[in-house]
Amino acid sequence: MSRHVFLTGPPGVGKTTLIRKVTQALKSSGIPIDGFYTEEVREGGRRTGFDVVTLSGERGPLSRVSAGSSTSRCEYRVGQYVVDLISFEQLVLPVLRNVNHGSDAEKNICVIDEIGKMELFSQAFIQAVRQTLTGSGTVVLGTIPVPKGKPLDLVEEIRSRKDVEVFNVSKENRNSILQDIMAAVESCRK
Repeated sequence: MSRHVFLTGPPGVGKTTLIRKVTQALKSSGIPIDGFYTEEVREGGRRTGFDVVTLSGERGPLSRVSAGSSTSRCEYRVGQYVVDLISFEQLVLPVLRNVNHGSDAEKNICVIDEIGKMELFSQAFIQAVRQTLTGSGTVVLGTIPVPKGKPLDLVEEIRSRKDVEVFNVSKENRNSILQDIMAAVESCRK
């Protein structure tokens, strides 16, 4: 019996777009939902980083393209991006802590988009995600990257959980999979 729903697929395939569509549909039917998604930041047609956007509308930087090679302070990097761990944790941790107050009768939904390399620099985030997954009053609707290179412990842990249903999003199915995801989330709330 699934308690959580995760989407996976290659970068740019439409996971966040689907999450946002599901979120809108659930919100409009009055279901309690909170969480965050990541959105790319573009300047002059090129991607310069990612922002974290909470469902309550707060926004802050997750990462930005590194301007130079400043190695003076401790930096968390993924490719060309420097991760702003403080900004990420300030936005996301309160959301994850507050969402855990659902009940078995009225399960809250928590959107976690995404659990990826950048986010996993935060030990507090890893801990909060684990707590949210084990809490009985919350259904997690999240995204995880496809396995590539060195496995990410928490991602593989989620992928292999018995109470998680994983949808593989592709260019072929992304326009037809919405109803299946909605149905899966609805059945997790029962």
